[in-house]
Amino acid sequence: MSGPVPWWQGAVFYQVYPRSFCDTDGDGVGDLAGVRRHLDHLQWLGVDAVWLSPFFRSPMADYGYDVSDYCDVDPLFGSLEDLDRLIADLHARGMRLMVDWVPNHTSDQHPWFVEARSSRDSAKRDWYVWRDGDPSTPPNGWKAAFSPDQPAWTWDDATAQWYLHLFLPQQPDLDWSNPDVVEAMHGTLRFWLDRGVDGFRMDVVHLIGKGSDLPDLGAGAATPVLSVDVPRTHELLRGIRAVLDEYPGERTSVGEVYLLDPARVADYYGDGDELHMSFNFQPLWSAWDAAVWRENVVRTEREIAARGWPTWVLSNHDVPRHRTRYGGSEARARAAAVLLLGLRGTPFLYQGEELGLLDAVVPPERVLDPGGRDGCRAPVPWDAAPAHGWVREDNWLPWPPEAGARHAQAQRDDRSSVARLYRRLLAARRASPALRVGELALRDAPDGVLAWDRTAGDDRRTVLVSMTSTPVQVAADGVVEVSSDGAGEGAPFSGRLAPDTAVVLRP
Repeated sequence: MSGPVPWWQGAVFYQVYPRSFCDTDGDGVGDLAGVRRHLDHLQWLGVDAVWLSPFFRSPMADYGYDVSDYCDVDPLFGSLEDLDRLIADLHARGMRLMVDWVPNHTSDQHPWFVEARSSRDSAKRDWYVWRDGDPSTPPNGWKAAFSPDQPAWTWDDATAQWYLHLFLPQQPDLDWSNPDVVEAMHGTLRFWLDRGVDGFRMDVVHLIGKGSDLPDLGAGAATPVLSVDVPRTHELLRGIRAVLDEYPGERTSVGEVYLLDPARVADYYGDGDELHMSFNFQPLWSAWDAAVWRENVVRTEREIAARGWPTWVLSNHDVPRHRTRYGGSEARARAAAVLLLGLRGTPFLYQGEELGLLDAVVPPERVLDPGGRDGCRAPVPWDAAPAHGWVREDNWLPWPPEAGARHAQAQRDDRSSVARLYRRLLAARRASPALRVGELALRDAPDGVLAWDRTAGDDRRTVLVSMTSTPVQVAADGVVEVSSDGAGEGAPFSGRLAPDTAVVLRP
């Protein structure tokens, strides 16, 4: 890539899941005022931008991803004025805001769908995907994402047709082949762009162009979320990109393209005229294994970096936290932080990741999420008090393990904490063009170690990540700028890596 580097390429994004960030009004659910309350924490960490999960009006069947009004804040979280204040506060601190936009489907309580469902002759009937048929036989074999034994179709008795929903029945799919839908959804983007947001995380955006025939997908591919990938979507993305490009300040986008194949994900960058960035989820599901991660890096560099700017992510609101996935090991979670923040591409952190949190244990009687994702959505603990910086001790979900000790205040005060490690890593990135936007070249390394160099002009860094259970010697020179366990920082690298540790070396 030539020319000035866009801000989002050198940025570190931090995902806020507002329900679980901080509650200020005592209802047990986090709110926008709670996000504003802890902007000091984000600034202390050194993050550049916040990705805010949905806060729109919603019946909350899918906890905000079923939108009933794209252009308002659900009273659960506050008001439009609260959102405006959050944007202003972030911008005053030199940070940016990315809003989570849900283009594939609405709530069944959105006025558009209420009108569409009222009659086959409704002016908005073809804003959604309807099919004739027998009420006992869905139009095709597509299955719903959260219930793979259930069809992605619901029979509507009132109008005697099936409607499509790739997720819950309460989330009917929009029909993006209708120009009126395209115009209306572009309008929702402009609403937030006009209010000053800096970009959008675009929920399952690869699904919006489904094609007109909706064919069966074949054995083993009945879940469309992993399979629908049609040329029409790219035309729609170019239209979305054109809307963002109307605005100054390098407004950006990152797509949730859940295809688990870097080559297919790369197509969603287009020729620099579709998504600015796209999540590449295959590494997120990878085992803690150096050979596997080396292949992840090779494929990302070969297939995604050749088309656009990569992204890296270890945790989010949809998957178990990476410390949980890596067997509960804090050492692995620390080394993974060095991995994430040392690779070429834009890293996305998930709230509480910087505290080394584990998933909460949610008893059966408190399970809420239809997709089984409650554990990673547990409330963030801010201090040692029984309510951990919230109003109530008992909130919409249980606290994560170790909340009494692994809270933000304690970690800020403890120089050996996970949060302090993240802060050092973010400071190292900010000070090094090589780490922010430089090239990446893999190095030879012993089995169980992943090693690479980052370079930008005269600036160079070396990153070594041991994924072994025994100490290992690595041939590399330099001063330890950051180490995952804090050992040896500021001293020449000894050549020895302890099990599940990582270092950033500078000349």
